[in-house]
Amino acid sequence: MPAYAIAHLQDAAPHPEIAEYIERVTATFEPFGGRFLVHATPHEVKEGSWPGGVVVIGFPGIEEARAWWDSPAYREIVPLRSRHIDGDIILVEGVPEGYDPTATARAIRDGLADV
Repeated sequence: MPAYAIAHLQDAAPHPEIAEYIERVTATFEPFGGRFLVHATPHEVKEGSWPGGVVVIGFPGIEEARAWWDSPAYREIVPLRSRHIDGDIILVEGVPEGYDPTATARAIRDGLADV
């Protein structure tokens, strides 16, 4: 199943280290099958608030996403970003092809019946 690294990054003032991070980051995830799905594109907030930007990197699976996150190449450049941009970053597994959310709804209803 595909997996994703999703970052909600707060706006930051431009800095040479951020530029360097952006220049180098692709080379850290490509060996793990990663690719940008969202990067530096505008977003529309439909509910709540979402200041800052969104980055989504797709991977073939969660193991590849974890291997990228833990890789020496990525760990080396993280400070270039983290010293200047606050944010939240998650790794999340996608759903399989043909996923049917009605099974989840059924499980919720079944759980409510036990209450």
